[in-house]
Amino acid sequence: MPRLIAPDARYHSSWLEGSAEFDGAHRDGGGAEDWSLDELRDPESFRRFVDTLNKDALPESPRKPGYVPCTYLWIVEGEKFLGSLAIRHELNDFLFNEGGHIGYSVRPSARRLGHAAAALADALPVARDLGIPRALLTCDEDNAGSRATIEKNGGVYEDSRNGKRRYWIDTVPAA
Repeated sequence: MPRLIAPDARYHSSWLEGSAEFDGAHRDGGGAEDWSLDELRDPESFRRFVDTLNKDALPESPRKPGYVPCTYLWIVEGEKFLGSLAIRHELNDFLFNEGGHIGYSVRPSARRLGHAAAALADALPVARDLGIPRALLTCDEDNAGSRATIEKNGGVYEDSRNGKRRYWIDTVPAA
């Protein structure tokens, strides 16, 4: 049964295998933008990467301009890394218009098995506990899989901006 966990260096080899499947494509929710795959092959560099991801949830952690505190989670099943999910604690202008509170990606070999929908369902209470009563999620206009994942989790379509569909999901259960 897949589950969400904090990033963990024990998944080094499986994370590398999953990352290779993306063949250089952008991975929403991965947090690896500033790290090369070659660099992350080194176990010590990978441990620093994991530590950086985990510390990014702390408001006092250093981050690039325009970035907000973010809780990174990994989707795993047993010892296998399946994907990544990021919960951004607040929205700046870019995130409000295009990025949203939550971004995720599932490795290609694990897609179309319900992992993204289950991970998003498990992430919504985490977002609520972070003080996010309504989470904004976005997806590319042509990403039918992500659109279905968001809608399956109660996403209510608001509008489209710059090629991104914008949805809101209540993280607090209705009374």
